[in-house]
Amino acid sequence: MKETTTPNETLSMGARDVLGDILHQGARDMLSKAIEGEVQAYIMDHQDCRDTNGCRQVVRNGYLPRRAIQTPVGEVTVTQPRVNDKRIDAEGQRIKFTSQILPPYLRRTKSMEELLPWLYLKGISTGDFSEALQALLGPDAPGLSASTIVRLKESWKTEWADWSKRSLADKDYVYLWADGVYFNIRLEDPNNRKQCILVLMGATAAGQKELIAITEGYRESEQSWNELLLDVKHRGLTQEPKVATGDGALGFWAALQKVYATTRWQRCWVHKTANVLNNLPKTVHPKAKAMLHEIWMAETQAQANQAFDHFVKTFQAKYPAAVACLVKDREVLLTFYDFPAEHWIHLRTTNPIESMFATVRLRTKKTKGSGSRVACLTMVFKLAHSAQRRWRALNGRQLLSEVIRGVKFTDGIKEIAA
Repeated sequence: MKETTTPNETLSMGARDVLGDILHQGARDMLSKAIEGEVQAYIMDHQDCRDTNGCRQVVRNGYLPRRAIQTPVGEVTVTQPRVNDKRIDAEGQRIKFTSQILPPYLRRTKSMEELLPWLYLKGISTGDFSEALQALLGPDAPGLSASTIVRLKESWKTEWADWSKRSLADKDYVYLWADGVYFNIRLEDPNNRKQCILVLMGATAAGQKELIAITEGYRESEQSWNELLLDVKHRGLTQEPKVATGDGALGFWAALQKVYATTRWQRCWVHKTANVLNNLPKTVHPKAKAMLHEIWMAETQAQANQAFDHFVKTFQAKYPAAVACLVKDREVLLTFYDFPAEHWIHLRTTNPIESMFATVRLRTKKTKGSGSRVACLTMVFKLAHSAQRRWRALNGRQLLSEVIRGVKFTDGIKEIAA
């Protein structure tokens, strides 16, 4: 049956076209004005530079060829003024004007560069890329085919390699979060399709969460974590964090004790709750989960210990394995009470890492796993690196300076010296 368009739909489509034209024209005008202003400012800054004949050495000289830039509102064609800079630098080379707004060879805006990885990470396959981009940017979006993503994925490898070698000498992380996340790899031997990605995040003295390291590990072994921690320490992260939050992987804790011996441990309550419930029949899960919640949501450590003892007495006789799973980490489950109450929400779980992987899991679910280990690793890196800008700062970050100085907190409240 032939599809028809109603008058209202036609009017709506026309309105969108008009709005698109307005946005497109506005973007072009703003870009042109910005470039003109940049060139004019450059020339004015060097108007006193003159040759032996008294002629200016920095002048305008017509326009460069027109360029088409892909933007979120479609393709924008711009004309950039040409600058003739006759000055010579210390090495005898002509000085060239380079626009900070429109660098040479730029074909897509920064937001477009970020859009491409996010579409891929959201589950759009390379074969469907052109269709998806045309829906967003219109039918006239050249140079954004599936091969674009293939090239981008290659560039992500280089980005990850460079990022993994960066200096950390100017960094000082107060808190750490560590986790190992597993993914399926399609193009691997059936016995070797599970890939473990080790992730380390930190909170700076200013309260900002930052990605510290992402690498592939052998399961979550002590050797793998030891290599990661030694690497970040070798690159300048010598100041020992106050607390590290992680799951029950013994490898991380064993490595942490060797590399950052004074860092205190905080077991993740989300992981611990899941581990305890795995040792209980589903019929008692609601009751047990509520009782566990009462422990880590208690206002004081004394109340938490009371709730802890109540859980043990309730389930010890019938479910000793579940109780043993909880009791063995009792001390490190309650570490957060010795730090500001404002920070508890951040310290009790590894949620800063877990929430970040939701999109990656969506991507791997749709594609039934990444094609290769390198592709998975770089995809995780690109997602985390892009998401980092939107991570919210810690609550009560003004208290971090006191944590660094070693001020003592009891049940989340700072102790006042007598």
